Amino acid sequence: MKRQIDGLKTITVMLAVIWLIEIFNQFTNRSLNSFGVIPRNVDHAWGILTAPLIHHNLAHIIGNSIPLFILGILVFQSRQLIKVTAIVYIGSGILVWVFGRSAIHIGASSVVLGYWGFLLANAWFNRSLVNILLAVITILVYGGMIFSLLDFRQFISFESHIAGFLCGIVAAYSLKHRRLSTRS
Repeated sequence: MKRQIDGLKTITVMLAVIWLIEIFNQFTNRSLNSFGVIPRNVDHAWGILTAPLIHHNLAHIIGNSIPLFILGILVFQSRQLIKVTAIVYIGSGILVWVFGRSAIHIGASSVVLGYWGFLLANAWFNRSLVNILLAVITILVYGGMIFSLLDFRQFISFESHIAGFLCGIVAAYSLKHRRLSTRS
């Protein structure tokens, strides 16, 4: 029971930080939006760290908050939440900075898609009844996220979606590899 409470606390704190930043951003006429990832701009490389915390508007943050909470709780069940978050957060930011189109990329969708990719790939790389069950729940609840990987509209950072998803797969693979090497 304590473990579930710790997971809820971790996810809740993450969301609270994102929402506090959003409230500040609302009251400052979106002054933080320029703190996103601006690809290949060395002066804005710090956007790799700030972009997932900033959202374009209320609909954007709500659209990311609910799946971030639900998928975050599912990732927590794998006992890898902090490691997965770090790999997805930093990795997707770097990929968008290197490969993204010229725009300001903001929002936590890279983390959401990273969690989604991790949960699906973790069932493959770390086959267990729990991981397979988590993947099935992920598909049943958020199977439609596959379409966000194919959403190439101008105002959508499909690069963040794809980068997050790929980093989630990398996280599942790299965490599997570590567990195997520690058994040897």
